[in-house]
Amino acid sequence: MKNKNYHILVLNGPNLNLLGVREPQKYGNKSLKNIIKILFKKAQQKNCKLSHFQSNAEHELINYLIKYKNKFNYIILNPAAFTHTSIALRDTLLAINIPFIEIHITNIYKREIFRKKSFFSDISNGVILGLGTYGYILALKIIFKRLSC
Repeated sequence: MKNKNYHILVLNGPNLNLLGVREPQKYGNKSLKNIIKILFKKAQQKNCKLSHFQSNAEHELINYLIKYKNKFNYIILNPAAFTHTSIALRDTLLAINIPFIEIHITNIYKREIFRKKSFFSDISNGVILGLGTYGYILALKIIFKRLSC
């Protein structure tokens, strides 16, 4: 029987709640709700628990991570615009010491110059970018393998 104790967090930053309506040519037509629904199903199939939190406010993401730091084994992180600005979120991830995979729906290296710098890539356990919303599924598959789910 697979381990039921593993708990994975999907943490999403600003404007990802607008997926499906925000610039669909860049971000696709799937809503965040639909993406999370797919991830929940896949986690359930592997007997892993999955939680999701999204906020447009940096302090809410930080407070969530600190409050639940002992709950999660792995994180899928899409910091969105905080990728390029949030040293505070970076410091929180270092402090709580939970492994994470950083994902981006678009290829940040093919975008504006200010988007090419990530404050998270060098401390992550992997980066997936430019593969659309499928990046979430790939990250989850990698985590299943790393946790032996």
